[in-house]
Amino acid sequence: MKMNFFKYIKGTFLIAFIGTVLVSCENRLDITPFQSISEDLALNTEGDVLVTLTGCYDGTQSASTLGGEIMVLNDLIGNQTEINFTGTFAGLNDAYNGLMVSNNSFAAGTWSSAYNTINRCNNVLSALDKVTSTPAKKSSVEGEALFIRSTLYFELVRLYAKTIGDGNAASNPGVPLVLQPTRAVSDADYRARNTVQEVYNQIVNDLTRAETLLPASNGNFATKWAAAAILSRVHLMLKNYPAARDAANRVISGSGRALNPDFTKLWFTQIRNGGATPSEYLYAVKVTTQDGTNAINTYFGRTISTIPGTAGRSDCKIKNDHLNLYEAGDTRKFFVLSGGSNYTQKHLDRFGDVPVIRLAELYLTRAECNFRLNTTIGATPLADVNAIRVRAGLSPLTSVTLANITKERSLELAFEGHNLHEAKRLQRSVGKFEWNSPKLIMPIPQREMDVNKKLVQNEGY
Repeated sequence: MKMNFFKYIKGTFLIAFIGTVLVSCENRLDITPFQSISEDLALNTEGDVLVTLTGCYDGTQSASTLGGEIMVLNDLIGNQTEINFTGTFAGLNDAYNGLMVSNNSFAAGTWSSAYNTINRCNNVLSALDKVTSTPAKKSSVEGEALFIRSTLYFELVRLYAKTIGDGNAASNPGVPLVLQPTRAVSDADYRARNTVQEVYNQIVNDLTRAETLLPASNGNFATKWAAAAILSRVHLMLKNYPAARDAANRVISGSGRALNPDFTKLWFTQIRNGGATPSEYLYAVKVTTQDGTNAINTYFGRTISTIPGTAGRSDCKIKNDHLNLYEAGDTRKFFVLSGGSNYTQKHLDRFGDVPVIRLAELYLTRAECNFRLNTTIGATPLADVNAIRVRAGLSPLTSVTLANITKERSLELAFEGHNLHEAKRLQRSVGKFEWNSPKLIMPIPQREMDVNKKLVQNEGY
C-alpha cells in the first residue's frame, strides 16, 4: 500500500462546504460544490483556491485532527490518575495504559489526516497568485492556510517527538516538514524527519506571518488573534517566556474579547446557545448535524436524561483524584454524576464546538510568563490569576506563586486536551510515567515506516 502521508489523488481533492463556515458570508460559499477537480483545471482560478481552502478547514474537522481525537489523546495518554477509561477501542486503551504499538490505529489516523490537510494547505499556498480580487483577500487566504498548516505541525511534533527540554531539540528527530504540494510520489517525496527545532522554527515563522496577514474579524475562520494565541502557546512550549507573554498580551489587549462572566456558559454551544460560538473562544472547530465530528464528545460525553441533546460513549469517567483538586464553590467543578460515575459537562453536547483555544488560557500564560520574568506587561500575575479565580466564583488571592498559576491553569483547561503537554512542559509525571518517558510519545505509524526507509522510529517501538 502506498504511504498515506504521500497518497496521491489524481486531481486536487476539494471540499466545498464545511460546518466551520455556517455563520460566515465569505464568497467561498458561493462556489459551485465539487468533490474533485481534474489536474488540468485545479487551482487555475481564485474560485479553485478558495474552495481548496475550504477543504483545508474541512480537514481540521476530521475526528483524527482538530475534530477532537488529538485533544482526547493529549488528555488520555498515561493519565490513569484523573481518568478511568473504560472504552473498547484498543488503540485508545493502549494509549491510556502506555502500551501503544507501532500500528496503533489512532496514531496512524492522526498522522495521515494531518498530513492530508497540510497538503491541501500547501496547494493553496502554491497558487496565491490566482487570488486577484483584492489584496486583502489574498492576504487572508495565505494567512488562513499558514495558520492551519502550522497548527497541525505543532500538534504533530508534540505527539510524535521528544518535547523541548528532553535532550537536544537541534538533533532530536521531529516530523517531516513538507512545504510544497505533493501531487505525485517519487523517491524525492520520501522525507526524513526534520529535527524538533527545525519543525518549531517553521511553526513560529508560519504563525508570525499569519498574524500579520489575517484580518481581526473573519467569522468562524482563523483571525490574527487566533494566530497570536496559538503562537503564544507555541512560545510557552519553547520556554520563550518573553515572546509567549507578548503574544498573549496582544490578544488580551487588542482582540476586544472578554472573559465570559459565567464559566458554565462556555459549553453546550448547540444545546443551549443555538450553535453560537462563545466570544471567549479565539478559535474553535464548528460541528453541525451536517458536517464535522466532535470526538471529545464521543469519548468524554454521555447521554444524560435530564439534559436533552447530550450524547457520548461514556468512555472517560473522571476520578475523585481530579475532583478533589477544586476549592469549595469553584464553578469549574463542572461535572455530572450519572450511573455511579462522574463526567465532565464540557463535552456533553454532541454538536458542540470543539474549542481549540480560549481567552482564559492567554490570561494564565501572561501571568506565568510575567511571574517567571518578574515583569508586569499588561497586568500583574496576581491580577491575571484573580481574573480567572473570580470568574470561577472564588475569592481573589492576596499573593501568587508559580504553583498557584499552574494549578489554576490545570483546573481552568481540564479535559480540553492539555494534560500531556502541560506535564511535559512542567516536567511532571503523567500517571505512573515520568514526563520524558518514551511511553508518552506516539509511534511513527508502521505503514509509513514500511514505505519510507528514511524515517526513524521512536524509542520503544
